Amino acid sequence: MWRAGSMVAWVGSCLQAPPSTLSRSLICAQDVLRRTPLYDLHLAYGGKMVAFAGWSLPVQYRDSHIDSHLHTRQHCSLFDVSHMLQTKIFGCDRVKLMESLVVGDIAELRPNQGTLSLFTNEAGGIIDDLIVINTSEEHLYVVSNAGCWDKDLALMQDKVKELQNTGSDVGLEVVDNALLALQGPTAAQVLQDGVTDDLRKLPFMTSAMMEVFGVSGCRVTRCGYTGEDGVEISVPAAEAVHLAMALLENPEVKLAGLATRDSLRLEAGLCLYGNDIDEHTTPVEGSLSWTLGKRRRAAMDFPGAEVIVPQLNGKVQRRRVGLMCEGPPMRAHSPILSTEGTMIGTVTSGCPSPSLKKNVAMGYVPSQYSRPGTLVLVEVRRKQQAAVVSKMPFVPTSYYTLK
Repeated sequence: MWRAGSMVAWVGSCLQAPPSTLSRSLICAQDVLRRTPLYDLHLAYGGKMVAFAGWSLPVQYRDSHIDSHLHTRQHCSLFDVSHMLQTKIFGCDRVKLMESLVVGDIAELRPNQGTLSLFTNEAGGIIDDLIVINTSEEHLYVVSNAGCWDKDLALMQDKVKELQNTGSDVGLEVVDNALLALQGPTAAQVLQDGVTDDLRKLPFMTSAMMEVFGVSGCRVTRCGYTGEDGVEISVPAAEAVHLAMALLENPEVKLAGLATRDSLRLEAGLCLYGNDIDEHTTPVEGSLSWTLGKRRRAAMDFPGAEVIVPQLNGKVQRRRVGLMCEGPPMRAHSPILSTEGTMIGTVTSGCPSPSLKKNVAMGYVPSQYSRPGTLVLVEVRRKQQAAVVSKMPFVPTSYYTLK
């Protein structure tokens, strides 16, 4: 659910750049970038800071990218995602506001239940992807991408004013908290040591307010963007370092950066906004039809419904698919060709998979080429190589659900 360029490819090129050139460009960039409350902690742990969506964030620490990736899959890692836009929507008409902007059925969410949804435009394109939680504190808690901060905030604020002008009871508040993501198979075990709540009762896409390692006022949501079990913790900014240090005292936990998060989400088949989905991509084309609420489909009352709903039962010209290949890794913008050599699409994200030791990617192809097992060609470094359309996720997800 986050926006960037292709971080795995980008960090590789940066680490190969002449040190003097790289340091000058990063120093200039760092001067104007926003910093999260964990900025100094990142430096202390050897974080390589880069510009990302207007923020200075760690792309990698002292461990190699592969080691960090595999540590997350086998243990757990701590990611600083404080750059994400966090908002509260409150008032009696908060659901009305949100459903006027997104494709999901927000009204059906139980207290403290959440969902991934999409802001869409009237042409059916995806403005951004976001998490919406229906909290028991009588507001919606919303997390959306840092790269879309300005347009997302303007979109919501404009709708708030529009509804207020017609007498609706609704308001918006930006949440000035840090946001920490603890991800991996041992994440719940690590966090349980610092909370009194029973995390076995907090399944995937549910949320609760709790005290975490002595820090009150934290919102803990069972979610993440790695395909692993884990949580995102919205914590008062002044307490973020204390909480991070408490988590890092456990030997299971290591810090991880943007490059690791990118390869993890790609293995899990999760979209990177701006690469894999954008304002010219519909949810159906992006293989995100599952985000469309059943009631919303029937009512056709969300932005772009007249374009999107007919696509559910008809044919779309292109679809997002997974790809796997041997040899040099596929990267964003690599051409996808038919076996006859005709260009049919483009790779939108790609990297070597540390877990599978194969190259994985996603991209768009015409619908007739979207069936798993279909053979295609991908042009890498001006050479064509065989690839196969593959089901996603590439690595099975491990979300915690109540049995």
